[in-house]
Amino acid sequence: MKNLVLFCMAAGALVAQKPSVEQTLLQLERDWSQSEVKKDVAAFAKIVADDWILIDYTGRPVNKQQALADLKNGAYTVQSQVLADLKVRVLGNTAVVTGRDTETSVERGKSTTGTYAWTDVFTLRDGRWQIVASQETKVP
Repeated sequence: MKNLVLFCMAAGALVAQKPSVEQTLLQLERDWSQSEVKKDVAAFAKIVADDWILIDYTGRPVNKQQALADLKNGAYTVQSQVLADLKVRVLGNTAVVTGRDTETSVERGKSTTGTYAWTDVFTLRDGRWQIVASQETKVP
């Protein structure tokens, strides 16, 4: 009986250690943010789905290939980025994460430093979460 109790306690500890979907998505947001700061193209590419589309703060659509090229060639650089007000809504195999970030950034030689409110849509594909759509608004 004692062994059964210990096994159940150990099994419970393993289950308790697995991150929730919400925790996983929040970590992906943090990892994505850091991939931009560190210019980590591989991490960015893994988090963002191949069919991802961003509607940026100017209303311009940006696809994954454009964003990766800008990150690689330095057309878009982020010196710092602090995330805030993150909220997650899980809807089956789809999730919506909203939040804000304050960043120091430059795009094509022009300062884009500021605070942004944004929405990211994730989907669960092949057992992992990826961002499929994003929208950002610059906060005045």
